[in-house]
Amino acid sequence: MSKPLTEQELHNLAMNIVGKDLESQGFEFLGVNSKLKKDPQFVALKDKNLHFVIVRAISYPQDANVYDPIFMQTIKEHANKFDAKTYYAGVGLGHGSDYAKPVIKDEDYTLLYNGLQEIK
Repeated sequence: MSKPLTEQELHNLAMNIVGKDLESQGFEFLGVNSKLKKDPQFVALKDKNLHFVIVRAISYPQDANVYDPIFMQTIKEHANKFDAKTYYAGVGLGHGSDYAKPVIKDEDYTLLYNGLQEIK
């Protein structure tokens, strides 16, 4: 029987999508944390600069590009202690035939991902 992905499975899928994007841009991973509610998900190095990346799996009707500014400011303040840049990576995930439906295990899915958004 087909069942929707759990919150952790959706998070892992989003992590894989963002991780591949970071790799393709030449980031080197120093730390990866795929546990829910553990931030940042990626601590990576590129051009000798440290980067903190927050990954969120977002389901319809939420907008994958919208983040919690207060939370992200907290992460940015933490990153500043390490002279690191902070990024938000929202990954919108939905069912392959209908984005408004949940992602089902072993079925196609729809993806909305616009890359990294730097938190200034």
